[in-house]
Amino acid sequence: MRVMVLVKATEDSEKGFVPTAETREMMEAMGRFNDELVKAGIMKDGDCDGLTPSSQGKGIAFDGPVRTVIDGPFPYPRELVTGFWLWEVKDMNEAVAWVKRCPNPMPGPSEIEIRPLYEMSDLG
Repeated sequence: MRVMVLVKATEDSEKGFVPTAETREMMEAMGRFNDELVKAGIMKDGDCDGLTPSSQGKGIAFDGPVRTVIDGPFPYPRELVTGFWLWEVKDMNEAVAWVKRCPNPMPGPSEIEIRPLYEMSDLG
């Protein structure tokens, strides 16, 4: 089973990365966790460094043939993604177990979401 593991943004992550002793320690812990995922054959892809704040991004809104470019920053940080992994696991329980082992990806409270990918066999 393939799952996308999404690290949700926070008000702090939307301010950008600030190198401090705490953030360096967090990045090192996340690097060790990523190494474990690779060694276990779980991690297939991901952004090992995290995404920049939405102020550096763009959105494209679709309405039929019309495309509208929206400049960041985007509202509602908790609805945004600041990092992701693509994992191959045997089931959702295994994905949950791995996420529970993950270091906290942000200073303070944070959230990680796990979503299964559609498989061609599911679309039958």
